[in-house]
Amino acid sequence: MPNPSPLPLPAILSPCVGICRLDARGLCEGCYRTGDEIARWRSMSETERSHYMDVVLPARESV
Repeated sequence: MPNPSPLPLPAILSPCVGICRLDARGLCEGCYRTGDEIARWRSMSETERSHYMDVVLPARESV
């Protein structure tokens, strides 16, 4: 019996939580992305989005 093809990884969803206001630093109060990052999100590679979700945004949230 042949091995089945591995399933593709699901696309990384947006970190948006529906609180869409930029603070004095220019970061969204809900997801901690800049306006530019929000605009570019859909065109980012899966690797870049994963980096934001795992490293960049959690670091900003803790500040």
